[in-house]
Amino acid sequence: MKCTAGAEEPERANQAFTVAASAAAAGARVSLWLTGEASWFAVPGRASLDLELATPLGDLLDLVLASGEVTVCSQCAKRRGLAQSDLVDGATIKGAAVFAEEILGDGVQAIVY
Repeated sequence: MKCTAGAEEPERANQAFTVAASAAAAGARVSLWLTGEASWFAVPGRASLDLELATPLGDLLDLVLASGEVTVCSQCAKRRGLAQSDLVDGATIKGAAVFAEEILGDGVQAIVY
């Protein structure tokens, strides 16, 4: 799963987190990539959206982290001055080559929001 939307597009961002968390809860192997403005969601205290009837983003992030992976794009992190130490526990920073490896694996489906 790849989320490219940040707080400026709350519905789109929430959809990515909701689908990722739902898949994780169902037992699927989930890898959630945060790119662009979505990178901020991996920073403590920044995983929130003002969206009516939505599960809090922090809860969805915790669910994905508990059973899957959350990765921030390395270029996106650098553009925002983010280092590994700035991220929530369990989130990592990796480059595009790793994303490409993941989505080219057998039986893998990439979904982008």
